[in-house]
Amino acid sequence: MEQIINSLAQFWEYTGFANVQVQNLIMIAIGIAFVTVAIVKEWEPMLLVPIGFGMIIGNIPMFPGLNIGIYEDNSVLNILYQGVKQGWYPPLIFLGIGAMTDFSALISQPRLILIGAAAQMGIFGAYLLALLLGFMPNEAGAIGIIGGADGPTAIFLSSKLAPDLMGAIAVSAYSYMALVPVIQRPIMLALTNKKERLIRMPAPRQVSQKEKIIFPVVGFLTTAFIVPSGLPLLGMLFFGNLLKESGVTRRLAETARGPLIDTITILIGLTVGASTQADKFLSVKSLKIFGLGLLSFVIATACGVLFVKLMNLFIKNPARKINPLIGNAGVSAVPDSARVSEVVGRESDPSNHLLMHAMGPNVAGVIGSAVAAGILLSFLG
Repeated sequence: MEQIINSLAQFWEYTGFANVQVQNLIMIAIGIAFVTVAIVKEWEPMLLVPIGFGMIIGNIPMFPGLNIGIYEDNSVLNILYQGVKQGWYPPLIFLGIGAMTDFSALISQPRLILIGAAAQMGIFGAYLLALLLGFMPNEAGAIGIIGGADGPTAIFLSSKLAPDLMGAIAVSAYSYMALVPVIQRPIMLALTNKKERLIRMPAPRQVSQKEKIIFPVVGFLTTAFIVPSGLPLLGMLFFGNLLKESGVTRRLAETARGPLIDTITILIGLTVGASTQADKFLSVKSLKIFGLGLLSFVIATACGVLFVKLMNLFIKNPARKINPLIGNAGVSAVPDSARVSEVVGRESDPSNHLLMHAMGPNVAGVIGSAVAAGILLSFLG
């Protein structure tokens, strides 16, 4: 009988009930909230469902030494997490993004790349604010990239500059990507007037297939020579686009933008979520990161809109003016921020379609965030 009691007592020690702490329950509740919002509101469900469930997995209380936790060497979760920690999941995501992206809107109106560049000011603005709040320069750089609204880039840069903050940075980046319509709309309305929101832009010119094939080669050479440190992201982005546009690698392009990116999205979401263990995630520093992430997103959106207004001051031909509502699309959240441009524009004029125009700065933002990451990595890495 005594042996049975001892065995039961030992079994109890290994259960989650015996090892649970309030912090575990808080993080599990947050994970459930992520999953609920993703399903009910349909806010970035492809990202928030894996991240939310990963949070639940990572915060199940367990007896130490079982070699199953994400931070325990050679556990299954730890092995899967190496793709995040070593930074090779994000380039594979960029390969898929390139294979599904149509750069026609940007090729037809090259001036729109300036809007994507202007929106990256959110990254450097948040970097300066993070320094003022006492973060180390490498941590500030990793936090600032949240302003690019690009989860894979945030993971890639934080894995190089601030691995200890990667969970908070990644969750912050993906959370604000899901909240694009909520965050951007009031900023766009506050910074524009009725007349500006009614500006009609001429239809983009037709782009030839030859231009689409040449663009990823020229785009890669140009950006890679400027910031070689951004090579893993830029190389995979433009390579994926070449697979799509060449016309002779259709199977490879379909694999990159289908099964491959879906598989990596599952792994990156689940492991990033699981990395947010209560003892590492629940801290004042994490709250500061979420606050700075929101500020960087606000700054990026505002800079994109205001830069279009500045451009219009130098455009004398009324027919060539740009609707400032597409300025928000300079962030890298493709295509969600471009859809916000379309929705807000149609609120003022139901017949004014801005989506195709907004896709120009939107895809420029993808390139811009990778370039900004390369710049930060070059002097902080």
